[in-house]
Amino acid sequence: MLKIFDPVALAAVIAASSVAAVIDLRTRRVPNVLTAGIVAAGLALAAFHLTRVSLPAAAAGMVVGLLLMLPGHLLGGTGAGDVKLMAALGTLLGPAGTATAFLYTLVAGGVIVMMVAARRGRLRVTVARTAALVGTGGGNVADIERPSSDTRFAYAPAIAIGTCLAALGV
Repeated sequence: MLKIFDPVALAAVIAASSVAAVIDLRTRRVPNVLTAGIVAAGLALAAFHLTRVSLPAAAAGMVVGLLLMLPGHLLGGTGAGDVKLMAALGTLLGPAGTATAFLYTLVAGGVIVMMVAARRGRLRVTVARTAALVGTGGGNVADIERPSSDTRFAYAPAIAIGTCLAALGV
């Protein structure tokens, strides 16, 4: 985690994650050009010592973000753009900050999914299917991912909340 408040990293995380969240809400996609730009910016900021994250720590943060988000993608819970976004933002947070951001993102995502499910009148079904997903280790992914089930939602806002909280050092 960023132990000392880092205004440059915070500004970069806020800007990048906000753009990603808005695009994801509008299009349900996180563009590769955006995630590649975040990676380039994060690595450049680290290389020029403009943040408290060193270049090796920026690269490690990217790997941590990728590894933490990949299982959720493989189980069908998140899109590939979400995985790449967390990895990209990891370049700004370093490995410990990225791990912290991931935990905040899980909580934010859980709150958002419950709000979306309640708004869609699907809260009971969502809770039951989530329990089954955990209980079966992903055995009911096909049921959840069925196009007619109306279960998809933009996850970049949850990532934005999680990464901003981590960048704030909360």
